[in-house]
Amino acid sequence: MLTLKNVNKAFGTNEVLKDISLSINDGEIVSILGSSGSGKTTLLNCLLGLVELNSGVIELDGKDITQLPIEKRGLNIVFQDYALFPHLSAGRNIVYGWRNNPSVSTQEEVDALIDLLDLREHLDKEIHELSGGQKQRVALARTLTLKPKVLLLDEPLSALDGVIKESIKDTIKEISEKYNLTTIIVTHDPEEALTLSDKVLILDGGSIAQYGTPQEIIQHPANSFVESFILRQLHVKRDNILKLFGDQHV
Repeated sequence: MLTLKNVNKAFGTNEVLKDISLSINDGEIVSILGSSGSGKTTLLNCLLGLVELNSGVIELDGKDITQLPIEKRGLNIVFQDYALFPHLSAGRNIVYGWRNNPSVSTQEEVDALIDLLDLREHLDKEIHELSGGQKQRVALARTLTLKPKVLLLDEPLSALDGVIKESIKDTIKEISEKYNLTTIIVTHDPEEALTLSDKVLILDGGSIAQYGTPQEIIQHPANSFVESFILRQLHVKRDNILKLFGDQHV
C-alpha cells in the first residue's frame, strides 16, 4: 500500500500541495486529475523523489520513503514524451536499464513482457520508425523490466488517439492486473481517468477536491467544483454521464 500523510509542498510563497492524505491499495489504478496548475505534476514528482516535501510523509508498504533517493523508492515512471534513446533500437531501449540490474528480472520474464506488449516484431526497429503507441509500449516494457512496486504514468494517452489510445488503455489495465502493479496516472482528461481507473483523485488548487471510485464521483460529486469540472470537460449533461460510463467502471 502507498500512503501519503499530510503532504505539503510550496515553492516560495506559492502553496502547490496542501495537506494531501490518501491511501492506494496494491494493484489499484489511480488517476490524478485536475486542470493546469492544480498540483498534479508536482504530486507525481514528490512521489518519485524529484521534488522534496516541505512536510508530510510518504510510505510504501509501511516503510517511510520520504527521504529515500529515487533509485531506492521502488517507484518508476514513464514520461509523457517516453524519453527513449533515439540512437538505440527498440529492443536495446527495452533492456537498457535491465542490463545494469540483471538480477531484477530473468530473461524469460523480459521475453514475456515483450510478448505481452506485442513488441517482438519491432525489436530491431529504430525509434523513429515506431508509431506513438509502439513507443509507449517500448517505454512501458523498459520500465517494467525493473519490476517497480509502483508505476507512474505522466499523461500516457495525450499523444494518442482513436484505436491506439484504446489499445494502450487496455494494455495498462492488463499489466496492472497481471502483475498486481499499483499504477498512478497523471491526466487532465476526465474521460480517460473515469474509464481507466479504480479510483480518481481530483485536485483543485493543490487540495483534494474528491478521492473515490468513478461511480462515487459521478453519482455523488463532493462539491460544485467536482461536478462542474467533470461536466465541463466531458461536454455532457449530468444525466448522461452514467449512460456514458455505465458499461465500464460505473
